[in-house]
Amino acid sequence: MTHEIFVPFWGDPELLYETVRSVQAQTVEDWRLVVIDDCYPDDSVPAFFADLGDPRIEYVRNPLNLGITENYREAIRQARSEFVTILGCDDLMHPNYLQVVREVIGRVPDADVIQPGVDVIDEAGRAISPLVDRVKQGLLAPKGGSGVAVLRGDRMATSLIRGDWLYWPSLTFRTATLKRIDFRDGLPIIQDLALLMDIAFDGGTLAYAPTRAFSYRRHGGSASQKTLLDGRRFRDERTYYRQAAELARTQGWRRTEITARVRLMSRLHGVAELPGVIRSGTSAGLRSTLAHIFAL
Repeated sequence: MTHEIFVPFWGDPELLYETVRSVQAQTVEDWRLVVIDDCYPDDSVPAFFADLGDPRIEYVRNPLNLGITENYREAIRQARSEFVTILGCDDLMHPNYLQVVREVIGRVPDADVIQPGVDVIDEAGRAISPLVDRVKQGLLAPKGGSGVAVLRGDRMATSLIRGDWLYWPSLTFRTATLKRIDFRDGLPIIQDLALLMDIAFDGGTLAYAPTRAFSYRRHGGSASQKTLLDGRRFRDERTYYRQAAELARTQGWRRTEITARVRLMSRLHGVAELPGVIRSGTSAGLRSTLAHIFAL
């Protein structure tokens, strides 16, 4: 089965080229890669793909800049295979990525979301282990051992609302699920968590294989870090956690509702980020972080 991989692109062209090469290095060769350039201002990018000479790779440039959410939606609109990966334009697949995903699908044929094991790297490609990732991988991710951990419905929702331990660019999705369940508008910073929770509320299935198959690039000066400093990240989180609690109440998922209302790990994240916000954040960022820690 051909596996489609989409790369919505806006960023460093050299990192994009590393991403493309990581796809070309797959041990499974039955794949199709589509790079969707969201009008990045660099003429070397189309020239790179014109010279690539790999018929499995297609380069598309949007006529107008769509922005990140709409470019993700464009990828989903174009997807035709049963399963699809929407890969970050600076992240790396390990050569075994598609093989691991294929094995998980064989073991969990109803999976809507597949999470392989992930390494974390910095801007230069060096392995790092920040606190956030030690918490994700050591405390929040289910213990699948050498096998596959499977979470369905309320178990998936409770696990993710306790603390989002997934790495969005590394996920493989059932394409029909993404076409049926759209991103929520108004939550640009945590749109990935909101979509994954909606899949869970729809009765979806998450399969986690701890076999390392992906390198997620964490940037020190990333846009997500800036949203912590100016308060937008925690403001959006509080908004969504209230929504999630209400959705869980409607479903009758009491454990998920309580977890969303307490949001313990999310509050502890605020505590961990508070010193940095005090040093480098705005006054709005400080107010938002304190509200995130203490407000009900």
